[in-house]
Amino acid sequence: MFDMFKLTVAGALVVGGVFGFYYFVDQTLLYRVLGLLGVVAVAGAAFFTTRPGAQLWAFIREARVEVRKVVWPSRQETTQTTLIVIVMVFIVGMILWLLDMFLFWGVRLLTGQGS
Repeated sequence: MFDMFKLTVAGALVVGGVFGFYYFVDQTLLYRVLGLLGVVAVAGAAFFTTRPGAQLWAFIREARVEVRKVVWPSRQETTQTTLIVIVMVFIVGMILWLLDMFLFWGVRLLTGQGS
């Protein structure tokens, strides 16, 4: 029950911060952005003290551990894969262009639009 209260307070803080950002439009943009960031930081702190916030933080930590396990491709592998993709896009584009040209020619022939 207390978590719901904290989540409501965090949501109200964010909504209030956005409202204040637009309400104080006559103030300098720097002050409005800093104020909004401060409110969002306080709302984030309130959110991360709740059970869903703790679960989200644990998920983020586990995701970082999994990202460290990824074997990233080397520069050569990345370059080769990129070149293969570019060549394949060009080939498929040419095939589609030829198909379109022949279909257009066939439609013109069937409809009598050709000369």
